[in-house]
Amino acid sequence: MLHGRTTETAAIDRLLDGAREGRGGAVVLRGELGIGKSALLAYAARRGEQWGMRVLRGSGVEGEGELPFAGLHLLLAEVLDRLGALPGAQAGALRGALGLQAEASSGDRFLAGLGVLTLLSELASEQPVLVVVDDAHLLDAESLRVLLFVARRLGAERVAVLLAARGGRGGGDGDGPDTPGLPELPVGPLDAAAAKLVLASAAGADRLPGPARALVLEEAMGNPLALLELPAAQRRSEHYASPYGVACLPAHSRLLRAFTDTVATLPPATRTVLLVAAADERGRLDTVLAAAGRLGAGLDDLEPAERAGLVLVEDGRVRFRRSVIRVAVYQGAGTARQVAAHRALAEVLAEVLAEVLAEALAGDPAGNAQDPAENAQAPAGDAEGDPELLRQRAWHLASAATGPDAEAARLLERSAEHARARGAFDAVAAAYQRAAALTADPSERGRRLFEAASAAADAGRLEQADGLAREAGPYLADPVGRARAVRLRAVVADEQDRSRDAHAMFTEAAGEVEAVDPELAGSLLFQAAQAAWHASDQQAIERSAERAAALALPGADRIAALARLAAGQHRLEPAALADGADAVRELLSTVSGSDSPAALRERVRLGWWHLFDGRIDQAHDLAVAVERRCRETGALGVLAVTQMLLARTQLMLGRHRDAFTTATDGLRSAEDGGQARIRVHLNTVLAHLAALRGDEDACRAHAEEALARGLAPSTVHAGTALAVLDLGLGRTEAALDRLTALAASPDRQGIIAALPDLVEAAARLDRPERGRTAEGWYREHAALGGQPWGRALALRCRALLTEDQDTAAAHYEEALRLHQLGGGSPFELGRTRLLYGERLRRRRRTAEARTQLRAALHAFEQVGATPWAERARNELRATGESTAHPAGPGPLDLLTPQELQVARLAAEGLSNKDIGSRLFISPRTAGYHLSHTYAKLGITSRTELARIAF
Repeated sequence: MLHGRTTETAAIDRLLDGAREGRGGAVVLRGELGIGKSALLAYAARRGEQWGMRVLRGSGVEGEGELPFAGLHLLLAEVLDRLGALPGAQAGALRGALGLQAEASSGDRFLAGLGVLTLLSELASEQPVLVVVDDAHLLDAESLRVLLFVARRLGAERVAVLLAARGGRGGGDGDGPDTPGLPELPVGPLDAAAAKLVLASAAGADRLPGPARALVLEEAMGNPLALLELPAAQRRSEHYASPYGVACLPAHSRLLRAFTDTVATLPPATRTVLLVAAADERGRLDTVLAAAGRLGAGLDDLEPAERAGLVLVEDGRVRFRRSVIRVAVYQGAGTARQVAAHRALAEVLAEVLAEVLAEALAGDPAGNAQDPAENAQAPAGDAEGDPELLRQRAWHLASAATGPDAEAARLLERSAEHARARGAFDAVAAAYQRAAALTADPSERGRRLFEAASAAADAGRLEQADGLAREAGPYLADPVGRARAVRLRAVVADEQDRSRDAHAMFTEAAGEVEAVDPELAGSLLFQAAQAAWHASDQQAIERSAERAAALALPGADRIAALARLAAGQHRLEPAALADGADAVRELLSTVSGSDSPAALRERVRLGWWHLFDGRIDQAHDLAVAVERRCRETGALGVLAVTQMLLARTQLMLGRHRDAFTTATDGLRSAEDGGQARIRVHLNTVLAHLAALRGDEDACRAHAEEALARGLAPSTVHAGTALAVLDLGLGRTEAALDRLTALAASPDRQGIIAALPDLVEAAARLDRPERGRTAEGWYREHAALGGQPWGRALALRCRALLTEDQDTAAAHYEEALRLHQLGGGSPFELGRTRLLYGERLRRRRRTAEARTQLRAALHAFEQVGATPWAERARNELRATGESTAHPAGPGPLDLLTPQELQVARLAAEGLSNKDIGSRLFISPRTAGYHLSHTYAKLGITSRTELARIAF
């Protein structure tokens, strides 16, 4: 029975109730060791079974943190026979991750997550599912990533996920895992009444005198495990008879001390077998006894530990009754005994591997089987031996090493390559990092550190990658190796918004290889120029271009083109902008057509050059194609980068609903990939959309991070969004001041698109002189770009600043003609009509004014630009129009971003399973969104859906 947990059990009941009704969800229980998280999970499991749910149980295991996907394998063990029901790519990825097939590609970790989501969805179609995972802080990194991926996407699934983790983010008895996007339920100490009830149930508590019971209650501090265990410790030891010493420690530390004291009372041989069991991550009885035998202990020596209630022997394994007992055994043993235990285990595993090899050779008369002591880079799944046994032996040898150990380092490297084949980059990084620490040769140590850094970067652990690459540098004698290490650090810095630092590092790396590898040097200087672009540092870009030209490096023309493009942006020189964009686009048009992450990123970069040159349609089409490939191949790291481009093009094309959907989904993609810079850029799109809707709170919230970041173009985009908000709400003075400041700033990359807003603000305030420079810049830019929509906006700007009424009318008429040629935004066409209609009304050309104003109103209502629609409506009223009432939202406006995505794909003929694969959601969630879409649109079939113009 649980005492004092009414709030927690009620929250769990709500989670389970929601899942049973098709509202999937997840909760993370947070609290210190012994606080009762496991008891709450047990309550949830019992409740779930009572309510007819299928319960899947998993747990992090001390010592298995380096075993990739171990936690996931344990969780899914009883349902692995259902993998055949998954789509092929998902099933292959999940089998590869779990070691059920030979290899998995580098992108498969996200497809594996989608495979788990689909698997849970399939199970939930039969009965609701509850996933409970204890000690999530002990899970291997790969399993935790998959579980978080799934938990954030449950949607309409009849699935509940309950994770229990130690501590908190910066609190408790050690930091727990970061679980962004998931609600947390803190599990705190019991109140006094509940603590007394728990103590009353503790073994032997009834034999404690009153003062001793009061002392236990005081020192347990509401920790249930302490309340259950300290009474026995109090009877065995004098430690708890005094308010000093250990009484000053937290409850979990006192528990550790209590169990350490208990272990110390056991016979030496018993302590030895316990130590071996604690050192062996799997606790297999045969392995533990074989290793303990080398240290003079055996099976009979386990009996005192069993009698003391410290361990259980069941199912061929030695299990510690509490995780804290294992810690107490291992930490209390001392270094020498720990080393001996690991060495004994390594020797036993060597014998097991020899037996595996002998069996393989016996069944391989052709002699194709490999000796497991050979070939550090051998692929997983061949006849060289069991990769998992090799991994265990490698880590035991590493734990037994007291200095450099070539054998342990070599086996760790092999273990890393096996992990790489499964897409387990966290495990790759850990193995290479430990191998490097055991390597005496400096250059070999540097190489292994760099491999660890690269794997950490692939795993999204950027801080770790930077530190490892920095550590590798001094050991790398080869200049190319040093340059690659610095480049990795620079890439990390650029991703973390430290673009000025990145430029310096790319430049440093180029200097390392100018004489020995000019092609690499040219590539590095181009990356340096790009980093300087991200930092809005025009001088740094030009320095990179000058250096590449002076050394005649390959790719110098590409860097020079980028410098010209940046000059056009920085100095608002349209000729340089157009020239640079043409040159860079031509150079990048030869990028690879493969689906590797690097090739996909290059194609996205090409899309940005299209956009800079005003070719919005080409940029949009390219982004659509790349996004589809990212989803099909599971390239989630590139997906967010692509969505940043796609959302921006959709915004510029006036497809506001699409832009909102893409940016919203992109934020989740960026969070999954740990891409802070991408998140900032996507938020500026959402800020602009909020501005057009007149949603001031949302606009400011989305713009806040970009403004704090202080780097163009995101700062310019955020400032522009706020200016558009002001302009739409009639705060014209504020809009003009903000836009003028942005245009005058040295960091004004991205300002060109906002120049028509500046001109309009100046004209509305009857201060044409403040808009003339911007009008001239934009006119020249539009002329060089040659796009009809750009020339239309330039003519609108000229019309606003033209005093002669007939000339202004001619500019407006020509602008409208150019708008009709396409390629631009319906919203901007509406603004041109609104401005023209206002001028016509002031000239008392009422009938003509109404024509333009009605069209403007329709355009604004179509895209949900509420303040602008109200302006058009007011102008119509001023003409005597009495029928201009606010239009309600259209049917598509009622759809959520995810419903809109699902509806579009269903209209294309995709099944729910295909939709789920494309959007990284489950088929059931796709069906849930589709049913809501039918209800909102008043339809009943996919046939009707296909007739709707999205």
